[in-house]
Amino acid sequence: MKDKPNYFDLVYQVVREIPSGRVTNYGTIAHYLGLKSGARMVGYAMNAAHTLPDVPAHRVVNASGLLTGKHHFETPTKMQELLESEGVQIEKDQVVNFEKHFWDPERELKI
Repeated sequence: MKDKPNYFDLVYQVVREIPSGRVTNYGTIAHYLGLKSGARMVGYAMNAAHTLPDVPAHRVVNASGLLTGKHHFETPTKMQELLESEGVQIEKDQVVNFEKHFWDPERELKI
C-alpha cells in the first residue's frame, strides 16, 4: 500500500505542471489543493523546494507578482534570471504583465 502524499508533495506536483514562461502564486496553489488559507504552507513548501531540481520554484510568486521567494535561491538574482530566461520580464522584483503570465491550476489541471 502506497503512502498518501504529504502536503509538500502535493504542492510540488502542482508546481511541476506550471509551464515555462508562466507564473502562479501561493494562494492559488493552496486554493487548488483545498486549503483556502494555506498560502503560508505553500510558501513553506517553496522555501524547501529550492534544492529539488525538478520543482520550478522560481515560477511561484506572491499575489501581486513579487519575487518574495528570491532569497531562498543560491543567489538573490537567480529567481529573476530563471524567469527572464523563460521570457518573463521582471522590473523591481515584480513580474511585468502579471495577468498575462498568470497560470491557474483550477483552469488548467486535473490532479
